[in-house]
Amino acid sequence: MALNDNATLVIGSGNFLTAPVGTDIPDDLLVPTSPWDAVGHTSLEDIFSITSEGGDATVVGSLQSKSLRTKYSPRTETMAFTLQQFDVPGLRLYYGSNAPILPDGSVGVPQDPAPTVCAFLAVFVDGENYFAIYAPKAEIYRADDVSFGDTESLAGLPLGVKPMSYGSNSWTYAITPLGGTEAIGATAGTPGFFTPSGALAPDNLAGLAGVIATPTSAWTTGQYVTLGDISTAHWNGTAWVAGAA
Repeated sequence: MALNDNATLVIGSGNFLTAPVGTDIPDDLLVPTSPWDAVGHTSLEDIFSITSEGGDATVVGSLQSKSLRTKYSPRTETMAFTLQQFDVPGLRLYYGSNAPILPDGSVGVPQDPAPTVCAFLAVFVDGENYFAIYAPKAEIYRADDVSFGDTESLAGLPLGVKPMSYGSNSWTYAITPLGGTEAIGATAGTPGFFTPSGALAPDNLAGLAGVIATPTSAWTTGQYVTLGDISTAHWNGTAWVAGAA
């Protein structure tokens, strides 16, 4: 594997968001729009973690080969972050989505709590780079006990996020790679943008070969995408052509 300086990550800022189950990852990870909704302030120190259980290896063999192959048990993973907003939505993420609002406005702690089931998105920003973790379906619930340790730092609600199987997906969550994602699509605009989200622009006009235009009809006057060499191109209905439409 070659060295790729652009694939390193130092988190400068970030955000955690939820949306209804099955919501697609937003086209613009830096400015996600409705129905994506930020959960609020989170810890600057305990930013994010992923732990796993299972995945135990069992060696199976035959009479002729005692170590023929290895089988692995299913692995489940839990993401964790600390929410620092004690409003009603935040308290319900921690204590359960079925936590009732009492007549005096306080939040009741249910005896039989239900996790919040939703789509989940974490976005971390490093200068011009951004890194995202997306689960189309996840359960969010308390990950640890609350502890108020001092009078100088913000108190927090430790939350756990368990990605779940969704539909026919063979995966539970997805990660956007750093250092460049190959563009497979280009959407018209002034300027347009490449997909999937975070994809690098092809180096030049020749690099657009195989990139699918949206729409597939001729782009309208003024529409274009900007390429890696700062030139522009547009789709004329049958081929990629240099310059704006």
